[in-house]
Formats: sequence, structure tokens, C-alpha cells
Amino acid sequence: MKVHAIKTEKITPGLISLFELLDKYITEFSEKSILAITSKVISICEDRVVPVKDSDKDELVKKEADLYLPKEENKYGVYLTIKDSQLVATAGIDESNGVGYYILWPANPQKSANQIREYLTKRFNLKKTGVLITDSKTTPLRWGTSGVAVAHSGFRALKNYIGTEDLFGRKLKMTKASVIDGLAAAAVFEMGEGSEQTPLAVISDIPQVEFVDRNPTEEELKELEISIEDDLYGSILKRAPWKRGKNKT
Repeated sequence: MKVHAIKTEKITPGLISLFELLDKYITEFSEKSILAITSKVISICEDRVVPVKDSDKDELVKKEADLYLPKEENKYGVYLTIKDSQLVATAGIDESNGVGYYILWPANPQKSANQIREYLTKRFNLKKTGVLITDSKTTPLRWGTSGVAVAHSGFRALKNYIGTEDLFGRKLKMTKASVIDGLAAAAVFEMGEGSEQTPLAVISDIPQVEFVDRNPTEEELKELEISIEDDLYGSILKRAPWKRGKNKT
């Protein structure tokens, strides 16, 4: 697998539209490659930003989150939230590289991923190409951030091993590999988390990825979600004193 990060100008609110950005910096693209793009750049280009001045971050988090834990529940004063079936800090709201703005998650990241895939296939006359919108996450009980997928299009998100045999003939009962999160981790590591100024990356030479010439179906997207009741960590999550955010009624 090859991951090539692409350096861009500094992307600030009102500077450039999403597809102007892609026109400018994606000058070639090959069949069965994946374009990774940070959710932050999607949001900036789509004007999903709020000025820090005159804004209340606490209220923004509560508005954007599906569920949240009060920031007093941890020593860092950070809201732990659930948004769009993901456990993330501050409902994805970020200030880094924001130039005086809070940057929210894209309003509809799946729609954006679908539109970018359709743009790439038409512009470069391709049949099978992928798009991956990424962000960063923390892992419980481990220091450090890693990449995670926010949305994808053009390839299978999971590799299902259930029913197959391991090296010694034992049938696997639960294993599904997250293709999207594995790719997101590699892409985000290459793109960087600070001042690298490389919010785009092209992932190529990935024969283990199963491409499809379409956007993911609603059923396929639903397969990525696990309810708290069915989750391995559900016994912990259910005991947490969650507050309901305004993103879900």
C-alpha cells in the first residue's frame, strides 16, 4: 500500500470551495485508488465554521452531540460525546488550524464523500475509485491519536471473516476487519496532525480493498453501526451519566 500526502495552501474559511480545491491539487488519479481528505477541510470549504468570538463552545458541543458527558466528568475539562454512532471528543468540534473559528463536523459527510467520488470518476473517466473522509480519535487506555473514518464511498467498508477458518482450521465467529478505519489511520498518520499542511492523500496499490462502482447503500452504512445494547463495551457505556444533545431528539 502506498500513501501519498498532498501539500496545499492554507485552507481558511471563504478562501476556496471544495471542488475548486480538488481541481487545483488533484491533477491525476488512477483506477482503484482512494482519495483521503480530512473532515476539517470539508467543513471549512462547506462553511461549517463558527467564529470563536461571541460563541459558547459548551453550547455548540451540546447542540452538535447526540449524547454527551459533562466536561466535569474528567480532569481535562473535555466533553466526551457520541455523534453519528462514534465516540468522539467535543462532538468533533475543533479549534486547531481554525484561525479564530470553531470547525464543526461536516453537515452530511456521507453526501460529501458520495459527491467527491462522483466528481473523481467523471473528471478522470474512472469506473472504480474511492473516497475516505477522515478525522482523529483517541483510544481508551492509550495515549495518542489515530485516524478514523467519518465517511467513505466506492469500496467495501468491512472485510468479513465470519465463517472463514484461521491458520489451524478454527472457524472465526466475530471478526470483521474495518477497512475504512485501517486506511484512515494510515492516511492521517501520513497527512499529519499539526502544521504539515497536507489535508489530502492518495492511497494506491491496495489490492486487498474491494472496490465497487457506486456509493454505499443505506443497508451497508447501517452495518457499520453497533447499538450500545449490542456493543462489547455496552456495560460501561450504559452506566455513564449521558445527557441528550440537541443533534438527536
